[in-house]
Amino acid sequence: MFIIGLGIAAPPQRYTQRECWSALQKSEPFARLAPRSRAILQKVLCGDNGIATRHLALKPISEVFNLTPDALHARFAKHAPALAVEAAQLALKDAKCKPDEIDAVLISTCTGYLCPGLTSYVSERLGLRPNVFPLDLVGQGCGAALPNLRAAEAILTASRAGKVLSICVEVCSAAFYLDDDPGVLISACLFGDGAGAAVLANQPQPNRRRVEWKFSSSRLAPDKRDALRFEQKNGMLRNILSPQVPQIAGDEAGRLLNESLVAAGVKREGITGWILHTGGRDVLLALRDKLGLTDSDIRHSTAVLREFGNLSSPTVYFVLERALHDAVPDGLWWMSAFGAGFSCHGALLEVGGVKRKA
Repeated sequence: MFIIGLGIAAPPQRYTQRECWSALQKSEPFARLAPRSRAILQKVLCGDNGIATRHLALKPISEVFNLTPDALHARFAKHAPALAVEAAQLALKDAKCKPDEIDAVLISTCTGYLCPGLTSYVSERLGLRPNVFPLDLVGQGCGAALPNLRAAEAILTASRAGKVLSICVEVCSAAFYLDDDPGVLISACLFGDGAGAAVLANQPQPNRRRVEWKFSSSRLAPDKRDALRFEQKNGMLRNILSPQVPQIAGDEAGRLLNESLVAAGVKREGITGWILHTGGRDVLLALRDKLGLTDSDIRHSTAVLREFGNLSSPTVYFVLERALHDAVPDGLWWMSAFGAGFSCHGALLEVGGVKRKA
């Protein structure tokens, strides 16, 4: 399987962390928080947490404090299809692919629920064929991009499709929640909105850099499920984020990489590029240390975190897009994402020079 087109999208509204802090101080929910909770918010939003700005589907930013189930659902229903379509259109353009060439569309999300799912709305707006195979994937959190891509690989390998459109979209601002739980508060300071899309095929696109999906693997750790997940409270999604997440992420990502290298018959020094989900600053540092990487190795993840925050499932599309337009050497790249479950996923991509037409 080859990634022949990529597209990323984020809301046009971009807010600095200090702008978020300023708006928060004026809000009614802030006044109801305990002093310790207010101090946590100030420390995260005004300190160095690796995030400078976030793109949020809010105009004005004060909309974020309309924390009712109906308002949050309306935000997701409005912005998730729009962001998914924008990213998909850019991916199709990048692949020089027309909408009617797409045989299957796979969409992952965890920040809202629609029935029919997002594939219905996105297929209609993109003008995909009526007989396109639609698959909606939910409940996989920040790590969803890799299972999405593995499902696309299976469809292509089975010759059930010639081209597949893979999309991850999250409206994290439709899943914000405020109470005195530190994990809930930190989550509200980390996540941003966005979408990523890829066009996938069994043949590379000529006259462009090749990205081939070579190997993939996953690890599930159900015993750590309660460290990172959503729960429903008062009719709304509430993120559970424990202090142990950076350690868990580093440990699981390290185990997955080691197991995958053995299974794929690849040596660690053979990896020339690193496409890692950002998580947050502490998570990214834990990954750097556990995987034995340098700041240069994780620079694309660091840059995405700084500009967009944690985008949840679309993050690795943003990181891959940056790396492909930078001077990362050709060769084997390791792409990894993790999230609710606790689940960790990885893939080896072989990136090569431009393939010319015969």
